[in-house]
Amino acid sequence: MSTTFTAPAFLENLRNATSQSHTALEALPVSVSITNPSVSNEDYALYLSLMLDVVKDAEENIFPTAHKAIEGLDIHPKAHFIEADLKYLNYTKEQSFKPLSSKLENLTPAFALGVLYVIEGSSLGGRVILKNINNALGHDANGGATYFEGYGGQTGSHWKAFLGSLIGYETQNNAGEEIIAGANFAFDAIAEHLTANAQ
Repeated sequence: MSTTFTAPAFLENLRNATSQSHTALEALPVSVSITNPSVSNEDYALYLSLMLDVVKDAEENIFPTAHKAIEGLDIHPKAHFIEADLKYLNYTKEQSFKPLSSKLENLTPAFALGVLYVIEGSSLGGRVILKNINNALGHDANGGATYFEGYGGQTGSHWKAFLGSLIGYETQNNAGEEIIAGANFAFDAIAEHLTANAQ
């Protein structure tokens, strides 16, 4: 039986229900490496390479389902930014994976929106990472760090707009539990991908 959430309560429940998976992902050595003041270009390029798999897979195989659910959903593709950053870093990606869609069957709009919550939410953390990458390695939005630039100064407003759309969908469809399931799946699948391939 599905549980009905009010809008603020739903967001709080979403954050609480995903906090363990979120924290576990951020605690991985490869995740910690890019927030370290002594991060190397090699560490940084490896992280970008792994995230390219995640973002490209999400954009090609998850986002279309989410877009069908919410008309006018303002989500910009970002995989090409990672590709540009890797080119700038002279990094050649030898192997590609589909860490999300390869584990999914019968993707629903609500589940897709849960995955999207994780991917879009990473833009906020990306702003913090950008400062460290700029200070440690000198890369910025003009070269080497276009992905973490996110939506630039509009990152916060884009995130609020996305949350508004997410709340609206949840309210209309009573889909809170499935959105949460999608978000937890994304955090766990990304963590598994990073753990298996960060070498």
